[in-house]
Amino acid sequence: MNKSFFQDAMNQLDALRQFTTVVADTGDFKQLGAFRPQDATTNPSLILKAVQKPEYQPLLAQTVQHFRDRPLDEIMDRLLVAFGREILALIPGRVSTEVDARLSFDTEATVARAERIIELYQAAGLPTDRVLIKIAATWEGIQAAARLERKGIHTNLTLLFSFCQAVACGQARVQLISPFVGRIYDWYKKSAGAQWDEAASSGANDPGVQSVRKIYEYYKHFGIATEVMGASFRNLGQITALAGCDLLTIAPDLLAQLAASDAPLVRALDAEAAKSLPLSPIQYDEAGFRLALNEDAMATEKLAEGIRAFAADAVRLEALMLAV
Repeated sequence: MNKSFFQDAMNQLDALRQFTTVVADTGDFKQLGAFRPQDATTNPSLILKAVQKPEYQPLLAQTVQHFRDRPLDEIMDRLLVAFGREILALIPGRVSTEVDARLSFDTEATVARAERIIELYQAAGLPTDRVLIKIAATWEGIQAAARLERKGIHTNLTLLFSFCQAVACGQARVQLISPFVGRIYDWYKKSAGAQWDEAASSGANDPGVQSVRKIYEYYKHFGIATEVMGASFRNLGQITALAGCDLLTIAPDLLAQLAASDAPLVRALDAEAAKSLPLSPIQYDEAGFRLALNEDAMATEKLAEGIRAFAADAVRLEALMLAV
């Protein structure tokens, strides 16, 4: 009875932690303390947003001034690592640091940038097991991740919108994938237009939620060790419908909403239940992967859009660095 009372008294954020590792999706490390996340994720857009705030401009200025004689791409990596170091001082787990999205179709360059980022963390005295290298889940990015994993550098495959991307990541034995729930939802909502029924497409029926559930169940059924981390949420219903997922990376405003809610929350995804599902194994070579991705209009469009957006924000971040 006492146990039941305490469970009922939990806010949704604490209840979610019973089933899922909570990750903060932010470059604003000053917000982390309030939510006690295990891990944190960043990307060029989040870092760009952070460095435009007055409290982070000294970190930008110090990094640029100290390494002004280095190539711009190296200064960028040093700035990303500077943010990562600050984040790691505040969380017990891992931080994800992203390779420049403009390298998403270049396996060799992605591997080289990832290795440099890891070397910068090592030079700062941080162990590599506290860092995940974020890479776009293109074919080239997945192959780069496979090589990095064999070298002991762990990866987070991002901009993941399709089942075929997830299967290929599992084949590559990457550490973690980040399927983008909200962006999948956005595409289907926009595509449906006036025919969209929000109530009928929410919670477990949300297309983004359904995508993550399918990936999660496939991984657990076949014993694939790659961690599944739902990302890019638009509302609390998407988060609570994925309670039980390995990890969920959540923006600070939604973390605050979870902490303020005492509505009941139950496990929605179950690894043991997935083992009894009637699923068949799938394998992709490059041609099969590209065809499967091409047949998924949503994934094709959102992957391209995401790479363009991250690349554009990298250019804007470089402009800010040049202006220091």
